[in-house]
Amino acid sequence: MGVQTHKTFCRFCHANCAMEVDVEGGKVIEVRGDPDDPAYGGYTCVKGRELPDSHNSDNRLHHSLVRNDAGEFVETPMPEALAHVASELRRIIDTHGPHSVAVFMGSGGFQNSAAMAASLSFAQAVGSRNFYTSVTLDQPAKVFTTARYGKWMAGPNTFSESDVALFIGNNPIVSHYAPVGGVPPFSPSRRIRDQKAKGLKLIVADPRESDVARLADIYLPVKPGEDPAMLAGMLNVIISEGLYDRNFVAAHVDGFDDLAEAVKAFPPEVAAERAGLDRDQLVAAARMFATGSKGCATTGTGPEMAGNGTLTEYLVTCLNTICARFKQEGEKAAIPGVFSPYQTARRAQVAPPVPMFGAEGMPKSRFRGLGHLGWEMPCNVLADEILTPGDGQVRALISVGGNPVVGFPDQAKMVRALDDLEMFVQIDPWMSASARRADVVLAPSQCLEREDITNLSEWWHEEPYARYVEPVVAPPGDVIDEYEMFWTLAHHLGITMQLMGGPLPMDRKPTKEEFLDLAVAGSLMKPSDVRRDCQANGGAAVIYPEVHPRVEALDEGEFHRFDLAAGAMPAEIGKYADNPASREGFDFRLISRRSKTRFNSIGHPLKKLQNKTTTNPAYIHPDDIAALGLEEGGLVAITSPHATIHGVVKASDKVRRGLVSMAHAYGDADATKKDVREKGSSTNRLVSEVVDYDPITGQSLQSAIPVKLESA
Repeated sequence: MGVQTHKTFCRFCHANCAMEVDVEGGKVIEVRGDPDDPAYGGYTCVKGRELPDSHNSDNRLHHSLVRNDAGEFVETPMPEALAHVASELRRIIDTHGPHSVAVFMGSGGFQNSAAMAASLSFAQAVGSRNFYTSVTLDQPAKVFTTARYGKWMAGPNTFSESDVALFIGNNPIVSHYAPVGGVPPFSPSRRIRDQKAKGLKLIVADPRESDVARLADIYLPVKPGEDPAMLAGMLNVIISEGLYDRNFVAAHVDGFDDLAEAVKAFPPEVAAERAGLDRDQLVAAARMFATGSKGCATTGTGPEMAGNGTLTEYLVTCLNTICARFKQEGEKAAIPGVFSPYQTARRAQVAPPVPMFGAEGMPKSRFRGLGHLGWEMPCNVLADEILTPGDGQVRALISVGGNPVVGFPDQAKMVRALDDLEMFVQIDPWMSASARRADVVLAPSQCLEREDITNLSEWWHEEPYARYVEPVVAPPGDVIDEYEMFWTLAHHLGITMQLMGGPLPMDRKPTKEEFLDLAVAGSLMKPSDVRRDCQANGGAAVIYPEVHPRVEALDEGEFHRFDLAAGAMPAEIGKYADNPASREGFDFRLISRRSKTRFNSIGHPLKKLQNKTTTNPAYIHPDDIAALGLEEGGLVAITSPHATIHGVVKASDKVRRGLVSMAHAYGDADATKKDVREKGSSTNRLVSEVVDYDPITGQSLQSAIPVKLESA
């Protein structure tokens, strides 16, 4: 039949870029950006363009694997493998109770539009409190704690209308992720340049001069972990100079006076010294942000991973709130969210409070006073929940789309925990570091072999853009969709999975369309209707301007205000001011960075990406390399208070002195100095989840790690 071309979208990362896929003889042979797509305009990244390798790789698993009594993996038909898992889960639940089963969904799981709903509903049907996702590994504060200060129902200013933007530790040119109000991850470099041509003023704060920092009007090379000093200093300037929106604060904000008093501890000269910045640049940045008419301050994962995550996100919330960076009555709502459930009126007011943690009845962990954030337990406690005997001890773990061996803090401890489980199930297309330690490896279909909707990427679509795509090739061997795996396990266990729209049928396997319609019930458009419209549009995306909500007037009968003094805030500013971070003998800080050829732990098995990046180099300023007697291309020993790893030295004058910058989520558990050039090292090995963690979210210190460097 020759080459057939299909329209679809990429599911390598959260951006979901529109693609054209060439198929010949039932195999994917090439992918490229779809030039006709109204949102993406032909954009793809180097990772997404390797989907053919991902689907066709010789290393890919086509069959599930089950360990036999001799400890060897045996290829096993999927129905038999799932029946075995269900039997073991039934034994474990009957022996230890429902909380003995845990489910972890990593970044890869989010790329399947059904996997989040399927894995969560399965854990809830089992009756387990132990549901975990990668959100609590890198950015729980922005997801779960900012809502306690108030949430504007109409949403924030969008990037396309902004005349000022502040990016804090966010490099969207490489990391295709930003909170709402930041640059959408669709051709982000072009979007930033286009917006700057319209007059956008861009401020970037980052310990290293990142790709996006080179486009900034003001670049603030903030010390890692000292973002609160910089933000408090900016708030000090804005408040003392009266640059905030007085009318908005008077109408909608409580706790402003407490905030104003707290940031007095950080006048510009004090803030600049602690943050390692030029005083005048900090003041200029504060004035530039406050005097813009529209725009947002947004953060990446780095500032949260560097300690003080909740305080940092609180101060960012304060910046946006007192400068009134929100959609107003009569405007289009910020992000329509075609597939988002929980649809409520978009009004020009603060939403009713929704407790996201610590409320009566919310499940608690057995460790460190931590508990559920929204619907999930923080990853910080999983290793201890597995290793510590007692009521509620986790004895079985199902991991979907994640790689706990390289993704969790304290790699050695997590490995001990995985090895201690009675049943470890890894859903994985590869023999990853985690799969090699599993009792059962279930082989899933990949993105171009299944139906999906754009419910993940729609958090950045400023217009009501939606897609429902079909499989473009048949899955090889004996692989199935992750939602089918969880449904089958639930069917064997005799439990019922509940979704937003009600229970799944458990007497027959639902179709993907049925599952998605139930999963996002109450959304602006049903997936089944979008499917019909996309089919009529040749498989391309559809924009639904008629469903885009307009911002309604304030409802006096349901009036709420921002509360900038909620919880322990802003007293935490004073505690931070009185306790500068220091660690004697560890004079360097290791900061995390993103790799253009990886998405967290995803991408390592792909040959072309391997050829581009074989390791995660240790980027160090040339003057530090000379002072330490290191050599470009040589090895450096990086030691924290907890462990030592090795890195390949790479000089970079974009990294300020006193830092070493490395990508995280590298390195197998057995990676050593001998194979660091081929495998890389896990920076997570350097940290402990019981030391230096956020007391609310459990977020472990995974950037700004105190280290010392020595030649290896």
